[in-house]
Amino acid sequence: MAFNGTEGGEITLATGAGMTAEYRRLNPGERKGHFFGKDILNEILDQEGCMGIRIYYGVNSDEEKELVLVGANANEDDMTELVADLSCPCPNRCGKSNDLNS
Repeated sequence: MAFNGTEGGEITLATGAGMTAEYRRLNPGERKGHFFGKDILNEILDQEGCMGIRIYYGVNSDEEKELVLVGANANEDDMTELVADLSCPCPNRCGKSNDLNS
């Protein structure tokens, strides 16, 4: 099967809130999320042949959870010329409380 750029889809806030609440219940005190600015996301997506973004889980040198992002092409292959991290983790940069982070 090949990627065509339509993978993934919208879910309701209630579904997302339930998923993130369960994650927080199973992982108390862990990172809740990560923020990536639009510039790096657009840079990944603007690569020729990019169909979307693949996100890998990782652990940094302080043993904290991280996300590593790469583009993926129609053949489902990683496009490793541009790899992103350096996100803004939550906590500490979570914004105000909402159904997804509290």
